Amino acid sequence: MTERPPVTLARIAEMHAAGEQIVMVTAYDHPSARAAERAGVDMILVGDSAAQVVLGYDGTAPVSLDEMLMLARAVRRAVRTAFVVVDLPFGATELSDEQAVASSLRLVKEAGADAVKLEGGQPARLSRIRAIVAAGIPVVGHIGLTPQTATALGGLRAQGRTVDTALRVSQEALDVEAAGAIALVVEAVPAAVVAEIRGALGIPLIGIGAGAADGQVLVHHDLLGITAGRTARFVKQYAALGDAMAEGIATYATEVRAGEFPSAEHTYPVADDVLDQVRAHLAARGH
Repeated sequence: MTERPPVTLARIAEMHAAGEQIVMVTAYDHPSARAAERAGVDMILVGDSAAQVVLGYDGTAPVSLDEMLMLARAVRRAVRTAFVVVDLPFGATELSDEQAVASSLRLVKEAGADAVKLEGGQPARLSRIRAIVAAGIPVVGHIGLTPQTATALGGLRAQGRTVDTALRVSQEALDVEAAGAIALVVEAVPAAVVAEIRGALGIPLIGIGAGAADGQVLVHHDLLGITAGRTARFVKQYAALGDAMAEGIATYATEVRAGEFPSAEHTYPVADDVLDQVRAHLAARGH
């Protein structure tokens, strides 16, 4: 089978111009990235959602830049064709434009990111986007529900359902594009509002809980049924790997306790003369 060429900025622009849907999925380690690569996705997001689904934090805010670098390096080692975007975690950009550029440079140089993703469309966030872009690093924006600052938005809830919030999201989309973003993730915003925004943009709009868009993104663990507990309204589960994993481990535990595993087929043979030497060696030492 012929390997497809790498997905580049130019290819993303071509897909957008041609009306081709862009498929993005999160990945946080080598196995999940390898699976996404084999599936032929266009973009892989090393999301700060790893804080919850991989590292066990209560939210996204605690994850550090060093932790994101570790995860992104593992993903990069598995990827040959997909376009890799890495989240700038909370605390890596808030102090200044210079901090944002320095953090972005680390993600590119140390982890091989093709682009970074930055949440928010407020004036300070737009300044960060402009600075990162000026440093030669592509930026993907993220508006609507922005988990890093969800507390200020009233929690993890849909945005754009009132006149004020719909107008704010719409203006942020235009501002993020004007600041130089190559694409825009819009999360948890009514589909009808997103349709209007999409028609006003010249860059790809990638939705998550946002209805029809130029592409879609979902969290690896959510779509494969690995996430414990409730998932967001916008999640569609395409497999039940979490149940399969638990069942497999439970069966393993049962067989170990019953002495059924390992059986002969799971052990290595040895020649009789080798075994004789081992017995003689142990006997000579009083065992």
